[in-house]
Amino acid sequence: MNIYAGREGFATRGKEQEGRISYEVGIEMALSAFEAVRLTADPFTIILAEYTFISQELKLCPESDVHGRKSLTHAIQSFDDAFLALQVVEVAEDYRKADKTHPHHADYRVKGFPKDSYHVACISHRTRLNNILRSPGIDPIEKELLGYRIDSMTTAQGGYIVKQKQALAG
Repeated sequence: MNIYAGREGFATRGKEQEGRISYEVGIEMALSAFEAVRLTADPFTIILAEYTFISQELKLCPESDVHGRKSLTHAIQSFDDAFLALQVVEVAEDYRKADKTHPHHADYRVKGFPKDSYHVACISHRTRLNNILRSPGIDPIEKELLGYRIDSMTTAQGGYIVKQKQALAG
């Protein structure tokens, strides 16, 4: 909320200083939260944090921002599917059955494991964040936050691969 309020302050004459302070506080809070979440290396916790963040972004996104709303909605839908994959991978027998439905060609695998909806969500979200990172005019502290979030998606995938390995062993 502080990030959004800060951006609003930037756009209001006479509120620039308050906006900057709010923006920086919001970024620092988000950095701290994403760092703590990434350190858990828990695939569920990491995508839950991203899901919560992008859900809030969608609520604050103006109706007129059609492209932004579409991107955020797509990300939320991808994470909804990722949560389902997390449920299935927890039951080894079910995941071994699911593995049989995924092509075994390298294009459809991540480090030898099925590129299921969890991987697809992480890969597409990482691409989305990288695209934002490359946008001109992004504040350096926001770039740092985007970097943390990108790293978190990689960490989430690594943790998920551990779960896949456990489910498929045996």
